[in-house]
Amino acid sequence: MKDKIRIMLEEALPLVDFDSDFLFSELDSLGVTTIMMMLADEFDIRLESADATPRNLKSIDSIVALVERKLTEQKSL
Repeated sequence: MKDKIRIMLEEALPLVDFDSDFLFSELDSLGVTTIMMMLADEFDIRLESADATPRNLKSIDSIVALVERKLTEQKSL
């Protein structure tokens, strides 16, 4: 899943350094919105504006954790 997310985001946002330890600081509001919409569409998950936090978008690993958490939440409904 991590590689899939990385490739998807690198294609959509080629100017962003996804290896940065401070990924969120490199994103503007359009970048954050793009990431959230792409993840929601690709993984059929519901993401809220409250999910667009520096903690959730700090790195590829934190983005993967967000997706995994949302997938788990959906399965339990």
